[in-house]
Amino acid sequence: MKRLLFPVLVILLVSELKAQKTLSEGTVQYDVSVQTGSSQPRMADMFDGAKATLMLKGSLSRSELSSALGSTSTIYDHKLGSGVVLRDFGAQKLLIKMNRANWADKNKKYSGISFKPTGETKIIAGYNCEKAEALMKDGTTFIVYFTREIVAENSEYDAQFKNLPGFPLEYESNQGTLKIKYTAAKISFDPVPVSRFDIPKSGYREMTYEESVKKSGQ
Repeated sequence: MKRLLFPVLVILLVSELKAQKTLSEGTVQYDVSVQTGSSQPRMADMFDGAKATLMLKGSLSRSELSSALGSTSTIYDHKLGSGVVLRDFGAQKLLIKMNRANWADKNKKYSGISFKPTGETKIIAGYNCEKAEALMKDGTTFIVYFTREIVAENSEYDAQFKNLPGFPLEYESNQGTLKIKYTAAKISFDPVPVSRFDIPKSGYREMTYEESVKKSGQ
């Protein structure tokens, strides 16, 4: 019996590795839904039909959220430690520069985040997913469904999922009284044009990260 155990374990491990895909380059499209209090139905309507898109190419990442209100995109190169946030809302077009320290400050709320599996599972976009409860250091929690069948080569693309033992295909985000849920609708491993990570040289009003923080606090 012991002689058979090792070959069986090897077979299981090889099967798992074969089933696992490394996302070194590709695109994930998420559908977005919003839950609000009964006093804020209009806010949910504004997010009706909203889409979120994540693009990865080596150390480069680009995340976009577009809705009837406008769009916000974050382009970041983890290797160089630089990037920008683009905010395009009608006549207001802002480009906010970020360095590695800015990136760390922007994501400091996710420092020390932990994930507790619940044992629940479901299939999302054709992948087997496990449910986990995320706990942040300020006591805030949110739910995430992740798959072990996909591994992002650039684990730094999103600080909140750096310690997640898989790739997130559904998760929640709390913004004030809004609870926004992102659910993967399509996953592509096709090459992403490097031009998608180009930083615009015109058409936007430039602002430093420090200026944007100061402005948002006013």
